[in-house]
Amino acid sequence: MTAIWMASPVHAALPDEIQVYTGDINTPGEFGLELHLNTTPSGNSQPGYAGEVTNAHGWRATAEFSYGLAPSWELGLYIPTVLTRDNSYYVTGPKVRVKWLPVRPVDGTGYFAGANVELAHVDHRFETATRTLELRPIFGYQDARWLFAFNPVLDWDLSGPTKSGVPSAVPGFKAARTVLPWLRAGVEYYMDLGRVNHPSTGPDQAQTVYMAFDVNHGPLVFNFGIGRGLSQAADRWTLKWIFEVPLP
Repeated sequence: MTAIWMASPVHAALPDEIQVYTGDINTPGEFGLELHLNTTPSGNSQPGYAGEVTNAHGWRATAEFSYGLAPSWELGLYIPTVLTRDNSYYVTGPKVRVKWLPVRPVDGTGYFAGANVELAHVDHRFETATRTLELRPIFGYQDARWLFAFNPVLDWDLSGPTKSGVPSAVPGFKAARTVLPWLRAGVEYYMDLGRVNHPSTGPDQAQTVYMAFDVNHGPLVFNFGIGRGLSQAADRWTLKWIFEVPLP
């Protein structure tokens, strides 16, 4: 399972993490906890394969645990859960990740670059491929006024009928401006281009844009976004939150 969150006719997607990675990383020995929460008030309700649990009117909550292993290395563990429109509750399967960020901003200003690798095991009711591998390159720049980030994600299905040595391309982009000392506002844009050797076109190419806000005000640290699908393959409306949970 990956941060790919848009359904397509051949590859289902569980929107457990809707996020563009930036230059953030835990310091060595630092533990972190984030809660990813999203819902789809209006989305695709037609199953893409037999037994699929669709996104429409469902809620997804994912706990993300992280640990700073070294100055440029971070480990992560995700526990995604789903509450469906008929009030059925599922723990969909764990994900583990390793983030490497050798280029980071200094005092909040500068370029960042690195990569994140995730391995996931997901219930078949949410993904045709129950085992997936994601490579997420991380590039961007930030200063006191602006933040730009680009994640040209590649996703491999390691099992199931869509298993292939050819990855899918699912890029994400974020641009945000500081409008208050504690608030950034901007856009996040996500695409699912399909297999790199046979990209999707027209209505099968899922695209969604979010109006997104990043709040960092005392104990309140969170991201909120309102997403609008731009194509037939994307959910029409999605709301998402990412809360940073304070740890003792």
